[in-house]
Amino acid sequence: MENNRTPLASVMLVLVTLAGIFLVGFLIFGKPASAPVVAQISAKGTPEEILQMLKDGNGRFSAGKPAYPHSDPTRIGLADRSDQGDYAYATVLSCSDSRVPVELIFDAGIMDLFVVRVAGNVCNTDEIGSIEYGLAHVKTPVLVILGHTRCGAVTAVSEAVAGHGHELERNIPPLVDSIIPAVKRAMEQHADVHGEAIVPFAIEENVWQGAEDLFMKSPAVRNLVKAGKVKVVGAIYDLATGKVEWLPQAKIAETLQRVEASPDKETEVFAK
Repeated sequence: MENNRTPLASVMLVLVTLAGIFLVGFLIFGKPASAPVVAQISAKGTPEEILQMLKDGNGRFSAGKPAYPHSDPTRIGLADRSDQGDYAYATVLSCSDSRVPVELIFDAGIMDLFVVRVAGNVCNTDEIGSIEYGLAHVKTPVLVILGHTRCGAVTAVSEAVAGHGHELERNIPPLVDSIIPAVKRAMEQHADVHGEAIVPFAIEENVWQGAEDLFMKSPAVRNLVKAGKVKVVGAIYDLATGKVEWLPQAKIAETLQRVEASPDKETEVFAK
């Protein structure tokens, strides 16, 4: 028999046939699963694994070979429709100093770090509340208390304690008062060191002071650390090299143990 179909009719027959096949498949197997807009991320990892990620990121940054991860338009759009708790892997308490760009230091991007910045990286009420949010609600398994070399706040307090202070605006003294014990300890431990030479020692002591103030005022953070869900780490960023010096972890454990034995520590986890 002669085929009288036109090309258009043949095309239409093919389309109708394909539609029929799809409909049969739909009725038998159900609606096909659609591909997710964004692939699900894996678990954040253990505190030890995340600490290594931070170390690796700083290694890339200080070597001048940053990857600039998670900074593209896709990540920007993702931030608008995502919960940061699914992505942020560390909380960082840092100084406000413009020479300490936290995300760049750790070669991190959008939604990677929950950053709390304040002059002198002190742990007062506002900072502790922010840290509690980062650990308990954003669920970051690591907290880094990050001091830095040539810190202006620590230098100013060191000068004041040595009797060479200068006039400060009314809201600055209560902001940096918590640095005073750190400076005094540095001076006691290094009695032969004077003037500006004491500042590096005071900067490290200020990191430990921040950890102590945090543990004293936050039973929530203490509980997370004791349960092994959070690791608190002290560190100092070197302005000259871009490298982060990681301080002894044993000192954090000693600080927590000392605070636990103190009758002055806060014990109520939740606000009333």
